[in-house]
Amino acid sequence: MGIRIYRPTSAGRRNSSVNDYSELTTNRPEKTLCKRIKKRGGRNHHGVTTTRFRGGGARRIYRMIDFKRNKDGMTAKVATVEYDPNRSCFISLLEYADGEKRYILCPMGIKVGDVIESGPVCEPKPGNAMPLSAIPASLEVHNVEMTAGQGGKLVRGAGNAARIVAKDGDWVTLVLPSGEMRMVRKECRATIGRLSNAEHQNVRIGKAGRKRHMGRRPHVRGKAMNPVAHPMGGGEGRSNGGRHPCSPKGKLAKGGKTRNPRKTSNNRIIRRRKNTRQGQLTL
Repeated sequence: MGIRIYRPTSAGRRNSSVNDYSELTTNRPEKTLCKRIKKRGGRNHHGVTTTRFRGGGARRIYRMIDFKRNKDGMTAKVATVEYDPNRSCFISLLEYADGEKRYILCPMGIKVGDVIESGPVCEPKPGNAMPLSAIPASLEVHNVEMTAGQGGKLVRGAGNAARIVAKDGDWVTLVLPSGEMRMVRKECRATIGRLSNAEHQNVRIGKAGRKRHMGRRPHVRGKAMNPVAHPMGGGEGRSNGGRHPCSPKGKLAKGGKTRNPRKTSNNRIIRRRKNTRQGQLTL
């Protein structure tokens, strides 16, 4: 796996790079695990724009991923390593002994022909899914559940991994890629290993057209608009907005808390991802 850089035949080529996808083994997905998804263009069911600067882009086919990994006691062989346009990491197609096929997030180092499984008594090796209580401390994990049986919610981006640092009673302490330290129930499952496509963060987009292919429309600054379109718009000549940065509706954009205070999972956060100067913990 690596990054490919082309000859600078144009301004876009000069500043862009692409993934060489050398790990992939096929470009044809499993049809039984694919479905069409309708684009929303950043709009809700009323047709009101809730996320700005979204729309267009290349058509995508959704691959149904097995985030739960609940097929215990049965081995599966890795059939393919594939590209998924809906996520940054690669995916792998598993063929179980009973003939069932499922997609999973592909860990780093997994090859075609490898045998993996899930359950509380399997071997702790990359690709195997186990409850956190059965995974040895200091191992890297991904696709971590927040509620047992719900399916993996944490650590699903390319090249990411969380680390188990402690176990205390019914709770397991994890350090997430963002630096946040939180406690998760020991019954929750996680997959061992680091996710594939770690070079994803080194790819340079290079030109505006590639962003349009991703479904991202041009982002316009608020202070570049007219006063009728944005609270920070207008002014004689170039202005700095005249107020704190905000959205078109006037909601403050910097410094405001966005996490829902009523979420019970907030009580299990030991260290926030935004560390303060005083009381900062280091590992």
